[in-house]
Amino acid sequence: MSTETAGAGPGAGAGPGPGAAPGGGAVTAAAAVEADTGAEGRDHLTAFGGLAALSLDAMASVAYGPESIVLVLAAAGGYGLGFTLPVTAAIAVLLAVLVASYRQVIAAFPDGGGSYAVAKAHLGRRAALTAAASLVIDYILNVAVSVTAGVAALTSAVPGLYDQRVWLCLGVLVLVTAVNLRGIAESARWFMVPTAVFVLSILAIIVIGLFRDAPASTAAAAGHASALAGNATTVGALLLLKAFASGCSALTGVEAVANAVPSFRTPRVRRAQHTEVALGALLGVMLVGLAVLIGRFHLQPVEGVTVLAQLADASLGHGFGFYLVQFATVVLLGLAANTSFGGLPMLLRLLARDNHLPHVFALRADHQVHRHGVLFLSIVSAALLVASGGDVNSLVPLFAIGVFVGFTICQVGMVKHWYRERGEGWRGKALLNGFGALLTGVATVVTTGTKLTEGAWSICLALPLLVLLFELVHRAYGKIGARMELGRIPGAVTRQRSLVVVPVSAISRLTRDALSAAVSMGDEVIAVTVVHTAPDAEDRQAAEALRRDWELWRPGVRLVEIPDAHRRVGRPLADFADRLAAEHVYDRVTVLIAEVEPARLWQRALQNQRGAVINRALRRHTDVVVCRLRMRM
Repeated sequence: MSTETAGAGPGAGAGPGPGAAPGGGAVTAAAAVEADTGAEGRDHLTAFGGLAALSLDAMASVAYGPESIVLVLAAAGGYGLGFTLPVTAAIAVLLAVLVASYRQVIAAFPDGGGSYAVAKAHLGRRAALTAAASLVIDYILNVAVSVTAGVAALTSAVPGLYDQRVWLCLGVLVLVTAVNLRGIAESARWFMVPTAVFVLSILAIIVIGLFRDAPASTAAAAGHASALAGNATTVGALLLLKAFASGCSALTGVEAVANAVPSFRTPRVRRAQHTEVALGALLGVMLVGLAVLIGRFHLQPVEGVTVLAQLADASLGHGFGFYLVQFATVVLLGLAANTSFGGLPMLLRLLARDNHLPHVFALRADHQVHRHGVLFLSIVSAALLVASGGDVNSLVPLFAIGVFVGFTICQVGMVKHWYRERGEGWRGKALLNGFGALLTGVATVVTTGTKLTEGAWSICLALPLLVLLFELVHRAYGKIGARMELGRIPGAVTRQRSLVVVPVSAISRLTRDALSAAVSMGDEVIAVTVVHTAPDAEDRQAAEALRRDWELWRPGVRLVEIPDAHRRVGRPLADFADRLAAEHVYDRVTVLIAEVEPARLWQRALQNQRGAVINRALRRHTDVVVCRLRMRM
């Protein structure tokens, strides 16, 4: 049997006490640490595992980041495409600044949280909640964009699947969710091979392309119309800023490692820093290398063919290597959503710990999984996929705006961090973060401004609404804490006179166990039953049978009959309990509801839900204590 009101406190549980071991031996501290480390090794990440589990978003951005730059610069004709490498180099500089910053964030905030933790410590609660809201939005959009982009690449290769893209998107989402419910370390093991294949493919394109003569045209682009503007225009600062902002979509996911530091094996900080540096180095090499090849091969944007596909064709030829790159890109784009499943549950855990989200998000299941965070991300992303119809183009304009807000807040917070610490070399570090804040701030303004009419207005609306939600949850927890007098030393423990009311409808083993539990709980116990006063022979017979059986049984508990003319159960009991509480004869009135808990889930459909009806009526109309006693059958 179990009861909802019962709970185990810290250290509660059955079994031997600390230090006990079978055979009378003792478990040493070293053995305990070794056991914990072994469990942690199974459920936590190595540096390479972290690269596979938390960098898929950033790695996959190589497929669309350079293309975003080229598409913007193409408006200025062939002359504008000449600025691809300088714009990419500027993004690479920003990437280096972000990696250096987040490496310091990992060391300063080993409990994870990234931008949220930095802002909370140095910029105040409102800035921290804004950073958190921006990250939540970015993580959700990352799932939707990654899944739809992967499915779009698949349907481009197999056009017959185009009409099924929503179901394909949901299928990929279910697969990634199922893997992550097994634990983040499990997801890393699943995704190591696709990540390695994609990275090695991109590096092969770069290395081979640097030593290969530029082809006059590529087979992949043959027969497709060029998207290059017919008349060259002047390349102004606004166009370069727009290209820079569009290319910065390749930087999404850089913050994921800092958000998920607790997911790493010990020493967590060192492993997370190594992962962050490796991610930045690989991403920077790939972005700059592809930009060099775009200029070397004089590639132009082509309708229906991605820039990455043209580069693969130009470097590797239209053979096995080309199709391997395309397949790896499809797989990695589909699985890039895994970054969000690694980072968002950790962020939600911190928000729940700080009373800005329901505490259920802080609970961990087996394999160190924050299951409620994973399921929340999956459900919201599924709704977004269905609403967008699986169309990636309707989601991309919303992408990356949220993460730039988080980047900027984090950089500003780190400037204040160095100013407060004033350690060795703090001026240089603060200058670096200040420069990064300027760059990401400009990217935020430009990206939002240029995409405002393409749906960015919804992000501008969602951010303050999320912050408001966090505030409302925090205020609700504050009121609950005040009523519970949390943080204050309570008064002396006193004995209270208590009455336990047990609703019954028949005599059974469940009735006996309920009365036995009630006698142990209170000073006085009464059993109550609702008697329907309508002129119905069946009702009268049932009431008389219960009264006769009770007198024969004689359990030592008085049976009280509550008349009701409307064939109700919950409201008459609630009115009766409320009258008892209003008499102030007892300090506490408890209603003990006894129920059967089926052994199998499907058997719950066979229950009459009488206990749920009584519980709902009592909670809605009274202030009495409600205790539900469940007996497993």
